[in-house]
Amino acid sequence: MLGAAAGVAVLVVVVLVVLLTRGPGPKPVASATPSATPTATPLAASLAAVPGGVTGQPVDAIQCQNGEQLAYHIHAHVAIFVNGAERSIPQGIGIAPPLSTVPTNEGPYVESGKCFYWLHTHTDDGIIHVEAPQQSQLTLGQFFDLWQQPLSSSAVGPDTGSVIVYVDGKKFTGDPRSIVFTAHELIQLDVGTDVPPKGFTFPPGL
Repeated sequence: MLGAAAGVAVLVVVVLVVLLTRGPGPKPVASATPSATPTATPLAASLAAVPGGVTGQPVDAIQCQNGEQLAYHIHAHVAIFVNGAERSIPQGIGIAPPLSTVPTNEGPYVESGKCFYWLHTHTDDGIIHVEAPQQSQLTLGQFFDLWQQPLSSSAVGPDTGSVIVYVDGKKFTGDPRSIVFTAHELIQLDVGTDVPPKGFTFPPGL
C-alpha cells in the first residue's frame, strides 16, 4: 500500500517536472484581419427615374433616330441640388429601350438603344449629349420633357421650392426651361438652398 502511494507520488512529481520544464506551446493562429476596403464616395441619389413608356415617338419636335447624329454634336453639364443635397440625372434619358449598358470605371454607360433623341444621357454624371442632324437651339426644358419631369421657377422634377439657376457660374433669372444648350455649358439648378456654383471638368474628347 505504501509502495503504491510512493509510486503515485513519483509519477505526480515527474508530470510536474515535465510541465514546468517544457517550453510554451504554439500560440493559436489569430484569424486574419481583413484589410480595410476603401469606402467609395456615395453616389448622389437620382432626382427621378428614367421615364417608362418611351417608344421613340417625337417629343417637342425632337426626333428619335436610329443612330446618334453628329452633324451638330456638343455637350453640356447639368447639376442639381435639393436643399443643399446633390441629385443625379440618370443614364438613359432620351434613349428608347431596350437599352444596352456596359460597365466602365466611372459607372454604367448606356451604349445603345432602339433609337436616340437629339438630347440624351449615356451616364449619370450630368453630361447632356446634344446630337442633332443640324445646328439647333435645343433647350433645358426640352430635355426635362424627354425626362417627363417638370421644370419651372418653383419645381425641378418632383421637388418644389424656390429654384435658383446658375449658367456658367452666373445667376440666371429667366425661365429655366428657356436655357439653350451650348458647348461645355455648366447649368446648375438649386431647389430651396442656394448652393454656390460648382465647377465641372469634361472628360477628354467631349
